[in-house]
Amino acid sequence: MAGRMSIVLVHPLIPGNTGTIGRTCVGLDLDLVLIHPLGFDISEKSVRRAGLDYWKHVRLTEYPDWRSFMEDRSPRPDQLFLFEEDGAHSFYHADYPPDACLVFGRETSGLPAELRQAHADRMFHLPMRSEHIRSLNLANVATAVAYQALRKQFG
Repeated sequence: MAGRMSIVLVHPLIPGNTGTIGRTCVGLDLDLVLIHPLGFDISEKSVRRAGLDYWKHVRLTEYPDWRSFMEDRSPRPDQLFLFEEDGAHSFYHADYPPDACLVFGRETSGLPAELRQAHADRMFHLPMRSEHIRSLNLANVATAVAYQALRKQFG
């Protein structure tokens, strides 16, 4: 795991979003981490359909809960980037290390309150230019964040 960036989905609900994010992970050489419970069975056709024939190439790790993830991965504080629509920091102003963990919550409810509280200083958002929406689709956000996080590496 050292040296590789990962997208971490906490309790994802929509299989198509997870499949699409998995495809992004393959394209950008990132790991995909899923924190249970999931709102779907990972073997569902909709996950594979969204990931197309790339799903077999996803470097996937699953954890039963956040605590198991933290115990196994032991991420440094500066390695964690949690994303919420009301995060205190813009994702444009973050300094992403090559082994960053980009953490996203459930599509309908976001990250659990205990995670938001425990990592309040690591909460980021994507700026919105219109007052007509408050957030974007999870797969779109994860992709935008991943490209921004890798920007320096793309040179």
